[in-house]
Formats: sequence, structure tokens, C-alpha cells
Amino acid sequence: MQLKTERLNIRPFEVEDKEDIFEIYEDEETCRFLLHEPWTDKDRDEHFERKRNQRSLGQKSSLSLAVLADDKVIGDIAIWYTDMKETVEIGYAFNKNYSGFAYASEALSAVVRSLFRDYAIHRIQANMDARNLASAKLCERIGMRREAHFIQDYWSKGEWTDSYVYAMLEGDLPD
Repeated sequence: MQLKTERLNIRPFEVEDKEDIFEIYEDEETCRFLLHEPWTDKDRDEHFERKRNQRSLGQKSSLSLAVLADDKVIGDIAIWYTDMKETVEIGYAFNKNYSGFAYASEALSAVVRSLFRDYAIHRIQANMDARNLASAKLCERIGMRREAHFIQDYWSKGEWTDSYVYAMLEGDLPD
């Protein structure tokens, strides 16, 4: 998948993206609600290679996309199939230094439209830590609806956390 929007280029990761993506994932605040700890100098090459090798969306493969603004990677969108027919889950992280410019909304909107149009996806969902209000608002901005709020259902980083499930069908896309 390669997409262009008015301001962004969205494509699989390339070798030259390592430092930009490290800038995102080394940040404690960014990783607070993610399932993994911040990347370190010791493990960044391993994490990056795994992400760089996620180049196609299939039943047994996931896709990681770099979101670029002016040739700088400012975000990461990951997509993988769930066990349900024609259903994918999306996850994302964006460089906090680029928040407030609607880049995340622009990128995710383009990706979900492409998933429905080019991959014949029936349903797209996003699961998140319920404390991640910025992520919840982002899902709502692109047309997703909150379908569930699970109470203390996930053990993450030494504590029980609540989860939200957001989802959309093609008919939920804003005009």
C-alpha cells in the first residue's frame, strides 16, 4: 500500500526511516499506552527490522506504514487481520512534536478508505487503553464508533487497565 494525501506520503518503511521512527518510539509519553516499552539504543535495530519486514497485508502477514510529512516519518500505522472474516485491526503512533496539525486524522482516513476500497475489508477496529483519550478522539474524528468499554480487562505494564474497542464499516465513512 502506498498512498498520497494533500500533505502526506504513506508507504512501507525503508532503511532510511530508522532514526525518525526511533524518535517516536523512544519517547516514554508516546509509549505510555502502547503494549511495549520505549525502544532503546540496544533494541531499536531489532524493533525497526521487524517493522520494516511487515510489508504486505495478508491472512498471515501484517503491514506497517510510515507516514511522512516533508520527507520525515512522523507516524506509524500498523494493520493486521483478526480471526474474523474480512476484519482488520489498526494501531498507530505519531510523533508528539507533530500533534495539533491533523496529520494523524489525514493519514488514518486515507488508510481506512484504501482498506475498504482496495482490500475488500468488511470491518476495521482499533483496541486501546481507555486512558488514551487522544486515540479515542482520533478514532471518532475519522468516523469510528466506540462499541465497547471493558473494565480492567487487560494487564499492562504492572496494572489492570480498561480498554475501548472502536470500529467502523465502510458505510460509516464520512462523506
